[in-house]
Amino acid sequence: MSKNTPICDQQEINAYGVFGDIEVWPGKPYPQGATWSEEGVNFAVFSGNATRVDLCLFRESDPSEEVYRIQMMEQTDMIWHCFIPKLATGWRYGFRAHGEWNPRAGLLFNPNKLLIDPFTKAIDGNIEWHDAMFPYPIHDPAEDRYLTMDTLDSGPYITKGVVIDPSYDWEGDKLPEHPMHRTVIYEAHVKGLTQTHPDLPEELRGTYAGLAHPSIIEYLKNLGVTAIELMPIHHFVQDERLVKMGLRNYWGYNTLSFFAPHADYAASGSAGGQVREFKDMVKKLHKAGLEVILDVVYNHTAEGNHYGPMLGMKGLDNATYYRLKSDEPQYYMDYTGTGNTVNMTSVRSLQLVMDSLRYWVTEMHVDGFRFDLASALARGLFEVGRLSTFLDTIHQDPVISQVKLIAEPWDVGPGGYQVGNFPVLWSEWNGKYRDSVRSFWRGDDTGVAELAYRLSGSSDLYELSGRRPSASINFVTAHDGFTLRDLYSYNEKHNEANGEGNRDGDNNNHSWNCGVEGPTDDPEINKLRLRMQRNMLSTLLLSQGVPMITMGDEYGRTQMGNNNAYCQDNEISWFNWDWTAEQRALHSFTRKMISLRMDNPIFHRRRFFDGHTIHDSDIGDILWVSPSGKEMSEEEWNSTNTRAMGMILNGEGMVEFDERGRRIKDDIFLVILNGWWEGVDFTLPGVKEFTIWEQIVHTDSSELSQNLEVKAKEGFLLGPRSLSVFRLKARKANRTSEGKRRVTIVDQVRRLWDMIQE
Repeated sequence: MSKNTPICDQQEINAYGVFGDIEVWPGKPYPQGATWSEEGVNFAVFSGNATRVDLCLFRESDPSEEVYRIQMMEQTDMIWHCFIPKLATGWRYGFRAHGEWNPRAGLLFNPNKLLIDPFTKAIDGNIEWHDAMFPYPIHDPAEDRYLTMDTLDSGPYITKGVVIDPSYDWEGDKLPEHPMHRTVIYEAHVKGLTQTHPDLPEELRGTYAGLAHPSIIEYLKNLGVTAIELMPIHHFVQDERLVKMGLRNYWGYNTLSFFAPHADYAASGSAGGQVREFKDMVKKLHKAGLEVILDVVYNHTAEGNHYGPMLGMKGLDNATYYRLKSDEPQYYMDYTGTGNTVNMTSVRSLQLVMDSLRYWVTEMHVDGFRFDLASALARGLFEVGRLSTFLDTIHQDPVISQVKLIAEPWDVGPGGYQVGNFPVLWSEWNGKYRDSVRSFWRGDDTGVAELAYRLSGSSDLYELSGRRPSASINFVTAHDGFTLRDLYSYNEKHNEANGEGNRDGDNNNHSWNCGVEGPTDDPEINKLRLRMQRNMLSTLLLSQGVPMITMGDEYGRTQMGNNNAYCQDNEISWFNWDWTAEQRALHSFTRKMISLRMDNPIFHRRRFFDGHTIHDSDIGDILWVSPSGKEMSEEEWNSTNTRAMGMILNGEGMVEFDERGRRIKDDIFLVILNGWWEGVDFTLPGVKEFTIWEQIVHTDSSELSQNLEVKAKEGFLLGPRSLSVFRLKARKANRTSEGKRRVTIVDQVRRLWDMIQE
């Protein structure tokens, strides 16, 4: 039989059997996707509204030419399926769906378009943008051109799924399972982190294998982070608009497949090698004690709105997979700003997402997920709801509920800003933390009341819902927005390189250029900018909750003022490994601050501060003080002009226990912050005759150890826009000749508390 013979024509007479050099069996409806075994491959795909679905096979040697077209004669519970005996791995495949073409009803069946399997585990290469990629005649000038069916065949131009052998030797891989409160997240990009590293061979740069290279792993371990949060690695599409402009989608928030690792990040090719390479990466990171969290984009896909291309789900069952306007189903509900929103009120869409999440946990061994625009996933028919089907399903799932779950708690739809409103099990990107900390250090008239909530774990947002401080993912920068260095180098965004006339990106950044826009040779301004970066990093790492550091902020990476570098796959976005002396010093400072946090449990408590007493005294676990050394007054809390304060963290007052039930205690720390543009005299609190504070951090310098001791009641000048950390020093004078304490730490703290509160 000729390879061009359409098997589906013969199937009208004999549905199953031998057709030349290939055999077709009925197969099974589950699992969905292409499931390889030594006996052959089972294909299964959902479409509840199609009248027919064809399986199209392409040889590995020539993936542009369709070899076999097989009508899937079986439909079980709306799953179309068949089995091809003895089919080897490496074959490329896709589907064609037949049915009604009625865009006004949300039905877009066009068998001229080859469709990606939503469950494919690997994808070969990239889309070649051609007119055939659109379901309507794209060059028709009519505004309603999307109502007309296009007849061009997209098969030669669209990328295909790959049949793979999923077996893999994990060699006893064990998940690190770091407790959330002891987690430090590093938000990174597979390509951006590895593209210019001098120790990486050229062929490994920008790849999963590069990320697993000993040099990268050593860097992450030395920095002290415990988890790497990877920006999207689900296979995504290079937008047609960007390709025409000579740009690329660098961030990857344009998903095509929820199961396949992005092929461009694989050094081992796209015929399934990307799956093994990703697993190798996870295994090596786990051996180093590092967790892998994926930034996942389930809220939308790369198919856009009614003018977008037809790549997969749109052609398989548009009305099921996407949220359409109820009164005008030719249009999409767009809660994401990308043109479409995945329909999480649909059982089949929900199944797709849940199966994907379980796959990445059970088969790929990842440790958690950060959900992009999670509010869009949690929407019911109209509003974001705690009791949405999506959240309920996550909670009852025995696999997904046991990994780290992080929500980006907003979308672009009405009522989409949901910081603090997700239920137990969930942590959230705390946008209020970012805004509050930025405002304080910029010197805005916001006072310190909200900042105190953010420093102490945001109990106002999370405690009433039964969550703990680890529900707050604290960040001062992220991939979206200015880098930390640019936050204090630019008042305005500079996104001209994006080709959108600087109209893209957020205009409200709470940034400050310190007096000059952009780079400067002024030594005083550069000194101030470095101090501001140290202020932000110190605040982040001394706050209760889970800190997230954005790739490169630890050394002062710049994007030259671009706060929306989504399309800058170049030096603007990549990690630069060639550092100046100032950048090396900032990196050292960051590393030491992470170490300080991890070495002292008072900075990563499991529970909120709550005033628990110790030894039947009235000593609390946290106390807020003014520059006078006394407890903050109501007037100071309420004043928007208050820009300096201190917090005492009482490690002796912690009511927490380790995994063996032993009481956890720590030192007593005093953190003082000055957001003024002038220095502030602080009277360090305590009992004059025996309280001595040892300075361990001062953001005026990149060195942590200051070797400075300050007695209680003595004045300490905290410089403009700076932060200091002190540890209460135990004095030998408080001990007898036998080494016994005359004045115990508890007694010291009790007297300290009493004097501050007088």
